[in-house]
Amino acid sequence: MLLPIQESKATRVQTTDPQRKIYLQAEKHLWHPASAQYQELYQQLHFYPLQPYLDQQRLIKGLNLKHQQEIDKFLTTYKGTPLDWPLRKKWLQYLAKRKQQALFLKYYTPTSDVALQCQQLRYRLNAGHSEQEVLAQVTKLWLVGKSQDKKCDPLFKRWQEAGYRTPDIVWQRLSLAANGGKHTLIPYLTGLLPESERYLGRLWHKVRRDPAYITRIGRFKEKSAKEAQIMTYGLKRLIWRAPKRALASYQKASKQFTFTEEQDQEIIVKFALALSSKNHKQAQVWLDKVAESSLSNTMIQWRLAQVLKQQDSEQLKSELVALPEQYKSELKWKYWYARSLIDTGNVASGESLLQELAQERHYYGFLAAGYLKLPVNLQDKPLEVSEDEKNAVLSHLAAKRAFELFYLQRYNQARREWNYWLSQLNDREKLVASKVAYEAGWFDRAIFTLAQVGYLDDVDLRFPLAFDNKIIEHAKNNQINPAWAFAITRRESSFMTDANSSAGAKGLMQLMPNTAKHLEKRKVSRKYLLDADNNIGLGTKYLKMLLDKNKGNSILATASYNAGPHRVKRWLKDSVTLPADAWIETIPFKETRDYVKSVLAYQQIYQSQVGQEGSLFDELSDMHISD
Repeated sequence: MLLPIQESKATRVQTTDPQRKIYLQAEKHLWHPASAQYQELYQQLHFYPLQPYLDQQRLIKGLNLKHQQEIDKFLTTYKGTPLDWPLRKKWLQYLAKRKQQALFLKYYTPTSDVALQCQQLRYRLNAGHSEQEVLAQVTKLWLVGKSQDKKCDPLFKRWQEAGYRTPDIVWQRLSLAANGGKHTLIPYLTGLLPESERYLGRLWHKVRRDPAYITRIGRFKEKSAKEAQIMTYGLKRLIWRAPKRALASYQKASKQFTFTEEQDQEIIVKFALALSSKNHKQAQVWLDKVAESSLSNTMIQWRLAQVLKQQDSEQLKSELVALPEQYKSELKWKYWYARSLIDTGNVASGESLLQELAQERHYYGFLAAGYLKLPVNLQDKPLEVSEDEKNAVLSHLAAKRAFELFYLQRYNQARREWNYWLSQLNDREKLVASKVAYEAGWFDRAIFTLAQVGYLDDVDLRFPLAFDNKIIEHAKNNQINPAWAFAITRRESSFMTDANSSAGAKGLMQLMPNTAKHLEKRKVSRKYLLDADNNIGLGTKYLKMLLDKNKGNSILATASYNAGPHRVKRWLKDSVTLPADAWIETIPFKETRDYVKSVLAYQQIYQSQVGQEGSLFDELSDMHISD
């Protein structure tokens, strides 16, 4: 077997260091694959899991029609694996450039690459495939809210000449470009509309650039269905920027436009959400206008938040009783319904419901236990896996490639191999794989795989003491609870050292470069931030800073870690004094609200993992939060 050895656990299988060193040396000589030095290294790597990556890279670097037979064999052998697409894509591009139509169609497989899709459709037309069938697929490619690859232009021209680019299709694409797409595409699409409708394109472009343009209703000359579509879009954007102007504009527009029922509900829902998030005095009015068919978890959350802000237990109970049945099985509903029963005098029923809820290993289960001063129930049921089962799943070549890449710290490639490997396994085998990953120290794969299968009761596998020496040491140095640091790290990255967010946060504790710069008082590199020790040191230091800023309140510090301290400060100013559980439920950002709940639940679990006694939620149940 070919697995790395985890520092703190002896794994059963490993690959030898000399093979890895030879592989890394061979990579350096790939530009000269015919050299004696490369050939000597390559011959020493038979049966090494990553040897096919050398073949793949050699074929990519030396693409040539004379290598077709070898490429064909490689793509056939590794079809569908992560080894397939990098070579197949380069090969298809090579064939297209040389106008090898028949070979291109032979090797083409479905892809999200638009240029290759267009090339394949052109070649199919050239090869005599049904024009109706092929051009119908072209419509899907053209009908997007952004510009497509220029290589598609010849195909689009043929599609247009065949009469597929109708005014209705143009309007649909213009709508996509205006509503969330690339606004720079709007002028081009406007020119494709019939002369009588081009003013609509210009109108929509102006509203896209500035939704306040809708406030002068007279700019909408016809009050037509298409103008109503633009007005709906503008109102939905303006309510977030200028609520007062949006409310006034809606009052006027509703008298002059004939909005469809769907458009009216879109406006109402958006107004309800925007006004609620801004704590606007008319929020409840708009929440009450939302039709049952438009209800969602988000909308119900805002209704709940508005009532909790008012601290009206009777109203809370009425709201929860009136919910559609499909929402009443949720733990959140059960918790707050139980609280409303207790607060309105039906103590026995409320506490009975809380006792039932306290058996759940969940934020609301822990809240219920804390309210009743009961011990939390972790419901730990360790996964039992035999050695034979482990050996069976590890016999897959993809498994060997995945773990070897993990050992080499090529995490993106390793995860691609892991995902392919998992796609070949049944649910039981996936559970075995998660156990193997945990034992190898590949904690994020264990966590995600357990969640994918739905096995949530092995506490050690789902909440590992990963990087325990570093986290405990830095938590101690920065005088914070190590269980809190574990919980933040688990929530932020699931212990992926190379984690990168779309916002630019990096590493185990997902630090923003500017935050790191502030903490270190100097600019830090990406490499520095992705180092586990550096990242944990800075993350725990930042947690301590936030804890001090929030007078020792870890709930507010946790919210600040996710949303930023300035936002939390503003939320506190906009809020009345509330019990801690109610305040958390009224956090305006869904991401931060869910984040705080997760971290609290994870911290409770990690307190048990590190041997701390007592319940975090006992304290929380008695806490109030105020500015």
